[in-house]
Amino acid sequence: MASTKLDEIDRKILAELQADGRMTNVELAKRVGISAPPCLRRVRTLEEAGYIRGYHADVNPRELGFEVKVFAMVRLHSQAESDLSAFEERCRNWPLVRECHMLNGEIDFVLKCAAPDLSSFQSFLTSELTAAENVASVKTSLVIRCAKDEPGVPFEVLEERLAKLA
Repeated sequence: MASTKLDEIDRKILAELQADGRMTNVELAKRVGISAPPCLRRVRTLEEAGYIRGYHADVNPRELGFEVKVFAMVRLHSQAESDLSAFEERCRNWPLVRECHMLNGEIDFVLKCAAPDLSSFQSFLTSELTAAENVASVKTSLVIRCAKDEPGVPFEVLEERLAKLA
């Protein structure tokens, strides 16, 4: 299913679940204007097609003692596909790395890291990240505060775009 092949009800289901993944199927069906059995079938189809990747609790890192958030900009010596893949695999295995994005331009990767304190992050930085094979340089930026942290996609933009195409 490409996004243009999703109908309005599918998009409403996705938007509602993105906002609140814990609601019951009955509540979801009511919000999107269909009965519960076809709503559940649609949700399962959206899951199978890969539109819904999972359901997660939005935990508060600070309440759990993770006081430090850092963005690390990583340059590699080699950008050969095997070297890029090897670095990505390393990132998947580092618990402090919560997101890893490959970029184009001077920086090869940006990592979002969460740590309980600055010394924990510093230890990770010096003993693992900068010491990793193929890492040429790492520049870090400590997050002071977050003004916006909204997961998912802006469904209102999708709806506006589809309305223009119609």
